[in-house]
Amino acid sequence: MLMRLLDEKYTEEPYFGVLRMTAWLREDKGQAVNPKRVRRLMRLMRLEAIYPKPNLSRKHPEHRIYPYLVRGLPITRRNQVWGTDITYIRVNGGFLYLVAVMDWYSRYVLSWELSNTLDNIFCINALERALDEHGQPEIFNSDQGCQFTSNDFTGLLLSKKIRISMDGKGRALDNIYVERLWRSVKYEEVYLSDYQCGRETYEGLNRYLHFYNEGRRHQSLGYRTPQEVYIHRKEPRGRQGTSLASTALIPANPAWN
Repeated sequence: MLMRLLDEKYTEEPYFGVLRMTAWLREDKGQAVNPKRVRRLMRLMRLEAIYPKPNLSRKHPEHRIYPYLVRGLPITRRNQVWGTDITYIRVNGGFLYLVAVMDWYSRYVLSWELSNTLDNIFCINALERALDEHGQPEIFNSDQGCQFTSNDFTGLLLSKKIRISMDGKGRALDNIYVERLWRSVKYEEVYLSDYQCGRETYEGLNRYLHFYNEGRRHQSLGYRTPQEVYIHRKEPRGRQGTSLASTALIPANPAWN
């Protein structure tokens, strides 16, 4: 219940930090919580208020942080900049993590993965699938999460001579296109569903992300779909385009199956 409230409020008000979120839970929702518990849950869910603030965390000594390369950069073509991020997806009895790789120019979701842990394997799988199926970008942007700063993840990009860009600490708007994707996924699919297990979650997200790519027209794209912009042609209605098939990690918890 508490994590569901945090998830929905953060999607609606992403600038809410720990103290404001705690006050809202207490005063508006009648939840007996303290800042320590809210901070722990927000960290678990990878929720961070959108505003510049001092970097108080200690970085892993072997994980390099790369500069943000796309501030003010005109995005004029597909595969110029790709971006990635992770979000929390609630499931009855627990939660999963969703990672997606998106082409910034077209808003096309190139690949995605589900996982019940925050290790970097599912992020690497999503990156490898996007590279295998869609070529490679000139610049790849992510946040500074350890999944994306790990040597395995950045090494894959560097081996293909892809320039690495990372958001500023506490600046989720540096990856605004993926943040908008998460808002659409949450409001148009997740909050309208009642996922009972990992398989239902995978199937629901798979349907929605096909729709997002192939059927959801964006005002910012001249009311074209991401697929139409990315592949430079319009598919006949009802025909599926490039596959978004994902090898999701379905949780073994029997309550979710």
